[in-house]
Formats: sequence, C-alpha cells, structure tokens
Amino acid sequence: MGNPAQPGSSTELIVRVWGMNAEGRAFFQNVHAHDLAMDGAHLSGLEHQLKVGDTIGVQLGDQKARCRVLWVIDAGAIQKIQAGLELVQGQVCPWKKALEAAPAKAIGPGQQGVNKRRFARHKISFPLELRDGRSSTSMQTNATDISGCGCYVETLIPLPLGTEVKIAFWIESEKVNTTGIVKASDPGVGMGIEFSGMNFENQKRLQLLLEKLDPNPGGLGRPGDSSPNPSRTAY
Repeated sequence: MGNPAQPGSSTELIVRVWGMNAEGRAFFQNVHAHDLAMDGAHLSGLEHQLKVGDTIGVQLGDQKARCRVLWVIDAGAIQKIQAGLELVQGQVCPWKKALEAAPAKAIGPGQQGVNKRRFARHKISFPLELRDGRSSTSMQTNATDISGCGCYVETLIPLPLGTEVKIAFWIESEKVNTTGIVKASDPGVGMGIEFSGMNFENQKRLQLLLEKLDPNPGGLGRPGDSSPNPSRTAY
C-alpha cells in the first residue's frame, strides 16, 4: 500500500474515519474507501488534511481498526483529499468480508504482515482504571483490545510516549494493581500501553480470563511472532 497506483479490489465502500487533523483538531467523517487490500486501502473525499505517518481510526459496520497514513494527495474540489492507508500491525481488516467476496483481487502472497506475540490479543471491551503516574487523578475507561502483555485504550487525547501509568482491573473477585508504560500515542485515536509491572503469573491469569470473555477465542495474534515496529505493537 505504499504507492498510490498499487492495484487492489475494485470494491468501493463508505467507511467512517476519525483522528486528529494537521491543525491538531479532532475530526469524524464518512469517506470512500477503494483499492482495498488486507493490509490497507485508499481513501478519497477527505475534508481534513492529514500528514504522512499519522494514525487514524477506520470503521466499517461494527469493525474498527487503526491505520497509518502512507501518502496524501490534494485531488481538487471533487475528489478532495486522498490518502493511502496501511493497517497498524495486528489490526483486523474491517473490509475482510468484502475482499473474501472478490478473492481474485485480494492481497497476494507475502504482502500481509506477520503478527506474533507472547500472548494473543483479544478485541473486546475490558474495564480498567488508569492513572497518570504524575498525578493523583484516575479515570475509568475500557481497553478496546487487550492481552496479558498490555492493551490499547481509545482516547482523543492520549498520554505522551513513555508516560508511566498506574493500572487497576479485576480478575474475577481479585483487584489487580500494576503499572504500565505508554508505548504508542496516536492523537485523536488512542494509546497502546505495555503492562510493565505485572508478573508472569498474573499475565497468564489475565490471558485465561480474556479467553473466557472473548466470543472469538482465536484472538488477534499468535505467540512467538516478532513485529517490525515494537513501539506500536508491544501490547
């Protein structure tokens, strides 16, 4: 997906996108997605200027994913702003079903990224209490995907990279208190947090709980893989 001329599926969809524009303002908008592939898509009709390297949220139906902006073109008054997107490592493709309906144009061998971790991630809503280590104010929130290693929390104003946070959650009847480090900070979208203070036994207990809660027990990852961009996928 690194080139505007790259071919993909001929299917065109309307998707919802959100994030932070080049002026630092949050935006939400429906746009056209085309040249679909399992690792990304091209967008047209954007009314908000983006920058290469930005991370935005994309939603089709009830399927959401985080994507990185690879290129941006101002195509004029009709097409408006166009952009090429690549799914952040480990994200589930929102238009997977549309591609499966047109398999001849789907992504070719060797193009899809490898997604491997110590624990499989689960794309479920999981309640957490977070507190910035620099303050005493805590907030109740929900992780949108989580594993025994860490989680991703959607928020318009994420904490800066490297921020230490205090985390509390429940494993059945026991409240677990631990610490974490912000490893990915995507303005207008959210932040990835690595559980830095949790012992391996509690990580395993959390993972077992997530497997019970997840209606899709396969999770989002597989143990033992490596990622080319650990700052985005450490959780």
